[in-house]
Amino acid sequence: MNLRDRLRANWHKVLQEFHGASQRRYLSPAMYVQYQVVLPLINKYVHGKMIDLGCGDMPFREFLINQVDSYDSLDLWPQVENVTFVGDIEDMSMIEPCAYDSAICLEVLEHVPNPQQAIKEIYRILKPSGVVLFSVPHLSRLHHIPHDYFRFTPYGLTHLLQLAGFDVVDIQAKGGIFCFLGHQLSIIIMSICGEMPYLIRKIALAVTKHCITLPCYKMDQIWDPDRLFALGYVAVARKPGDLC
Repeated sequence: MNLRDRLRANWHKVLQEFHGASQRRYLSPAMYVQYQVVLPLINKYVHGKMIDLGCGDMPFREFLINQVDSYDSLDLWPQVENVTFVGDIEDMSMIEPCAYDSAICLEVLEHVPNPQQAIKEIYRILKPSGVVLFSVPHLSRLHHIPHDYFRFTPYGLTHLLQLAGFDVVDIQAKGGIFCFLGHQLSIIIMSICGEMPYLIRKIALAVTKHCITLPCYKMDQIWDPDRLFALGYVAVARKPGDLC
């Protein structure tokens, strides 16, 4: 196993070990801003019967499970057990039209060859007045190679959502160039520590939190308040309240 593969394996080990949001959010500035922006929107908009699309290891499930009536999930390559649907977000024919009150689709569209088709499918499975919450990258290194296809601006994302029939309720920028750079450094530090004793990883997490994650978050707020160098965007879109 080469160095890059070892670091990648160690990073996944760290993610599994610090799975709870109280620790995971401090693993890097990018993860911190994701929680900072997404959680309030989840609390405000996600309700009823919901589905986590491209769920990964379900990092927001702990917040949703007591908020919604039911929590379903879908992933093409499940990383955890008990994924409700194994399938492609571009073709969710196993799900009936108008099945869900709300959905989340976080850091997924950049890995979809045809994001417009995926958005159309999400529109189809939502009930009238149903809400979906997306997060997408703007600044990002290549990842999940070769399945890394797109980056998004708020204008491009708005266009795709409106083209599918959605009303765009809100779009918020998250993070900036310091969070982007800090994320890379955090991954390196925590991945190196992935082969060390647990106590070392706990110390590394505390150092990352106070020396990288929180300072990078604050520097982006001061240096780029207009978010011209946004790390990414979070959008809330609603299906109009007509009949399915």
